[in-house]
Amino acid sequence: MDKLKMQSRDVVGGNVEKIAALFPHCVAERLNKDGKPELAIDFDKLRAELSNDALEDGEERYQFTWPDKRVASRLANEPVNLTLRPCREESVDFDTTENLYIEGDNLDVLKVLRETYLGRVKMIYIDPPYNTGNDFVYNDDFAQGKEDFEQNSGLFDAEGNQTIDPMQRNTEANGRFHTDWLNMIYPRLKVARDLLSEDGVIFISIDDNEVENLKKVCCEIFGERNFVSIINWKGRGGRQDSKYYAVLHEYILCFAKNIPQFSAGEEIKEGDIYPKYDEVAKRNYKTQLLRKWGSNSLRENRPNLYYSITAPDGTEVFPTIYSESKDSALGFVRIQGRWRHGASTLGKIIADGRVEFLKNKWGEWVPYEKIFEPRPGEENTKKFTTWVDDISNGTDTLKKLFGTPPFDYAKSPELVSLFLRMADVDSDDVVLDFFSGSATTAHAVMKLNAEDGGHRKFIMVQLPEVTDEKSEARKAGYANICEIGKERIRRAGKKVKEEAGQAADGLDTGFRVLKLDSSNMEDVFYTPDKFEPSLLDSLVDNIKADRSGEDLLFQVMLDLGIELSAKIERKEIAGKEVFSVDDDYLLACFDTDVNETTIEEMAKLLPTHLVIRDASAANDNVLDNFDQIIESYSNEKKITTHVL
Repeated sequence: MDKLKMQSRDVVGGNVEKIAALFPHCVAERLNKDGKPELAIDFDKLRAELSNDALEDGEERYQFTWPDKRVASRLANEPVNLTLRPCREESVDFDTTENLYIEGDNLDVLKVLRETYLGRVKMIYIDPPYNTGNDFVYNDDFAQGKEDFEQNSGLFDAEGNQTIDPMQRNTEANGRFHTDWLNMIYPRLKVARDLLSEDGVIFISIDDNEVENLKKVCCEIFGERNFVSIINWKGRGGRQDSKYYAVLHEYILCFAKNIPQFSAGEEIKEGDIYPKYDEVAKRNYKTQLLRKWGSNSLRENRPNLYYSITAPDGTEVFPTIYSESKDSALGFVRIQGRWRHGASTLGKIIADGRVEFLKNKWGEWVPYEKIFEPRPGEENTKKFTTWVDDISNGTDTLKKLFGTPPFDYAKSPELVSLFLRMADVDSDDVVLDFFSGSATTAHAVMKLNAEDGGHRKFIMVQLPEVTDEKSEARKAGYANICEIGKERIRRAGKKVKEEAGQAADGLDTGFRVLKLDSSNMEDVFYTPDKFEPSLLDSLVDNIKADRSGEDLLFQVMLDLGIELSAKIERKEIAGKEVFSVDDDYLLACFDTDVNETTIEEMAKLLPTHLVIRDASAANDNVLDNFDQIIESYSNEKKITTHVL
């Protein structure tokens, strides 16, 4: 029987284990600050193992740094004892939707999600604060503990809304102008990278103020080799309040998780002309040189792509670049080039009748590849460009949904939809936005699903920052940004379904609302050794009194790495309420007075995981016999048992 840890992943401990696997002699046991044994790295031994490549202290190196960078890095790795509590009343289609809307500080939320969604997110899009001097920047408060900071800063009001107090206006008068912004973005990107799949990609909107720093940060976190591109987006009009020139554009930085596995999407190519007709294939076609042209087109660039093919008259033809020359008796010179395809691929192209040989003005054979006009459904594609100038901002979209827009400077769903296609996001992929604002990304995902029948899922994360008292949003009754985002998804989902008609059958426009909160477990669960033994006997339960069974279920799902969008059902088994997750993959019972009969009936359903509370057992015999009961059913399937 395993005891669940009920906290986010310990990244540092995981890294120590990885080093121990590679260099076991570089890991030693020591006593931590609480006097308990733990594994630690012997850096002298590790340095000796890497002596050929290790930098010495004081040795010059290229680096990008700023005050508190190390603290920001450590902040990304520190585990948190937090959870996500479901809020059914604010959700849409809670029991059936696979979409999530999460309220809370995005750094803490990302940490809570890290283990469950490790390597599961195909695309991340974020539109973080631009650090213009008027934006508010998250203050992670490196000097104080989280609880002290929340107390001292007035982090939440009486209704639990995030107030503006813990945010700071980061003006250029602040001596830490860039530092504060970098300390905000660095740990969030560091955690976010862990969530991306190996073929995943991140798009980040930014402007001139931090684009250089953001690229350096991303090169460090994602790796310089994983840089894909900087996309330029021409917004509506020019900023006449700009100091020198009217600024027309913003940037979107794009980085892959692992660029060899990243496959960029392409757009349908239109307007091509196919002037020739193939009598055998009965299709129109156009031609292009079979040899490579432009850069890297010489034999020396790819020697293996220099070989001969056979012309119609039996002569051997090599990839040759012809250059006119008055100094040559022939009137031209031959330069050794290279084919565009390897021998096996080119052999198939020839066998399929897709090569046409023509003679140039000097009577030399030049082979061309036939490009056939695509049949319906076989449209040719081309690469997306890095310049976007035909998509406006999202204000008009919000006007159509709300009348008076409750949110300033929202991005357009069409722009985010473009990124979804550029990232080649497949039908069942997960898309994350952890600066979700007015939830434009959720709107874009639903719209694209309606267009192509996909089942992409979104995860929106937003700090419940209170709206300004004089804002249009407050006048409309929206107390915080999360209320705007949730209402936008409700309205956008309804509109998308109306516009899609019958194509909207099965379209998921719902979302589960989850709210970041302190752990469901009392402090004694995490640090029993800090409590007097006499007090432990008086603590009947280690779960907070105000927490429900569904609250516990979601923290258990996080602990076991089960997606928070998984299907949840309530069953009655032997008179007790049992939660069934993902068709009995997980069975959890948090009722009291659970006896052997309840355990046995749950085991008969052969779950992969079975969970009960320590305090749920009717008596000590139930816990003593727990594993024995489960073992009698483990011949059919391994059942892992857990206790809170």
